[in-house]
Amino acid sequence: MSTRPRRTPARWNRLNRQIDACTKCPRLIDHCHEIARIKRRAYMDQDYWGGPVSNFGDPYAELLLVGLAPGAHGANRTGRMFTGDRSGDWLYKALHKAGFANQPSATNLKDGLRLNNCAITNICHCAPPQNKPTRQEVLTCQPWFEQLVEQLPVKVFLAFGQIAWRGVIDFMKDTNIYEGAIPKFGHAETFAFADGRVLLGSYHPSQQNTFTGRLTEPMFNRVFRKANHLLTKR
Repeated sequence: MSTRPRRTPARWNRLNRQIDACTKCPRLIDHCHEIARIKRRAYMDQDYWGGPVSNFGDPYAELLLVGLAPGAHGANRTGRMFTGDRSGDWLYKALHKAGFANQPSATNLKDGLRLNNCAITNICHCAPPQNKPTRQEVLTCQPWFEQLVEQLPVKVFLAFGQIAWRGVIDFMKDTNIYEGAIPKFGHAETFAFADGRVLLGSYHPSQQNTFTGRLTEPMFNRVFRKANHLLTKR
């Protein structure tokens, strides 16, 4: 059993407050606000979060999940990573099955969901138009990622999609841990860095991938089994 302290570190809370208050990308902030104003018909009676979405999970996590950006009517509505949309339905079901979550579903901030030895972040903390942040917007968000990794005992990065994969590589380059070419992204592919940390790839659990069969539940579950294996090896 883990003997980690139960108190959330002040620096974790401070970083999340700073992310929540960030206004560095006006295009993204305007888009988040606009989505929150217009809403989707199914959520007309709900108040949208409508802004940057901060990190979620165990502040002592060794597994860090790296997504692309909040969903316009998912995390941008609920205020929590991968919560309130079909991507989250897939993710938390898999996390629960792998032992990283106390329940298989995520609906809102008060649903009792907790993660164990796992934290979730995004390369871009605001919902972008057409789910496509610009390269500059990704780079603007990178310091938040750097500060998060500095405070976590990360052993395994699990990147959902090529942009998240590249974001982890960019971080390793900026911190002088890795100097080579960007390794090829692939589902369940791994890349080990010189400092012992490992990058694991997965197709993003987006509707585009899950509806077309590019990503299946057995494929997704295998990735988390592999993450567990990598954690126990180190």
